Amino acid sequence: MTERATYPSYQASSGWNALLPPRQPRTQAPHERHFEAVVIGAGVTGLAAARRIAELEPRARVLVIDSSTIGEGSSGRNSGFLINLPHNTGMSGHGSPVEIARKQIGLYNEGADWLKSLVDRYAIECGWNPAGKYHAAATADGERRLHEALSHYREWGVPYRELDQHELESALGTRYYRYGYHSDNNIFVQPAALVRGLADNLPSNVTLWENEPVQSLSRRKPFRIRTRSRTLSADRVVIANNGFASKLGFARDRVFTIYTYAALTPELPDEELAKLGVGPEWGVIPANRLGSTLRRTGSGRFMVRSAYSYESEQSNDRVRSLLEDCYRRRYPNMRSFEFEHVWGGVTALTRNGAVYFGRVEDGLYISLGCNGAGMVKGTMFGKLLGEMACDAQSPQLADALGFERPTWLPPEPIRRLAVVTAINYQKYRAGIER
Repeated sequence: MTERATYPSYQASSGWNALLPPRQPRTQAPHERHFEAVVIGAGVTGLAAARRIAELEPRARVLVIDSSTIGEGSSGRNSGFLINLPHNTGMSGHGSPVEIARKQIGLYNEGADWLKSLVDRYAIECGWNPAGKYHAAATADGERRLHEALSHYREWGVPYRELDQHELESALGTRYYRYGYHSDNNIFVQPAALVRGLADNLPSNVTLWENEPVQSLSRRKPFRIRTRSRTLSADRVVIANNGFASKLGFARDRVFTIYTYAALTPELPDEELAKLGVGPEWGVIPANRLGSTLRRTGSGRFMVRSAYSYESEQSNDRVRSLLEDCYRRRYPNMRSFEFEHVWGGVTALTRNGAVYFGRVEDGLYISLGCNGAGMVKGTMFGKLLGEMACDAQSPQLADALGFERPTWLPPEPIRRLAVVTAINYQKYRAGIER
């Protein structure tokens, strides 16, 4: 197995991370060779798991290993929406669909509250803004999808406000969308700043080791973790490295990875910001999954996120051109469509949208498969995984274990054919939602 195969290698740095002061990564190898717990992956899931283990067992030595510098992983590359509603409304489990959705909402609310408590406790400057989010449709099919989503909102008791084309134009500065709604169930953050703040304020019994790829992991106690420079052992291991767990031999028939892409403009002058609607910060979720996500940031920039590719990254020039086109079609009157930062990021998907979560072997725990909505979900499932690793019990953990498991995926090359075909079909169906 080559080193690069076990972790992503991106063409460009995260735009969010590039806006922050340079980080001095913690690359010093630990003096110890054995730990009570090792966490692989320092995104929001791994950091939450490590924190919870350290809180419950303050004498335990916990090591977090990440292949990149904090802020450059998947958690620092997303759009910065912290959404506390179910992303997969069809997820099944023990109970009716409404009961299951309400259990998910309860978990995500707890995850968001826990994150907020950490942001406040450590004064993490991440632009935390509970401004809610818009969902907007540019096509008749997209409008139908939004009405279906609102039927779930009504079942769950989630308030919302519908908007026609004129109201959307006033709010967003574009007539591109024909129908939409706004809900309060979202918090905006600067995602790289959030994950860096969480990593820099871990409990004292947690050691962080950055820029050190894990190359292999044994399946039995004591677990042997081989990195680029040394071999360690651990009583317990938590796997939280997104879809790249499959490169270590886990969840290969349940999880696959896709790349998605985003871009940020330079800070825009006031006369250009005035063309982007009202309010200092807003975001739009598309009606079709392969549509374009938009965000006007509180710092006066504009973000566009769109496009998917299977297992490998598209060229930056191609991505830049595609995202500029998305921007131009929605805001043709802007003076410039220049982007300062363009980047890709990996997300882990499962066939049915379920999280791959739980105990794999005695002492070996895993959580991955955020399915494109991972900041709050990943935080909460990481926290619960840490509790599971400490043999703690809670109603929330019981709920998480009661959700549907990821369904089987066919092997390659059938898998690639199926996923690429699905992406192309959804592109066609999305139409101008892209």
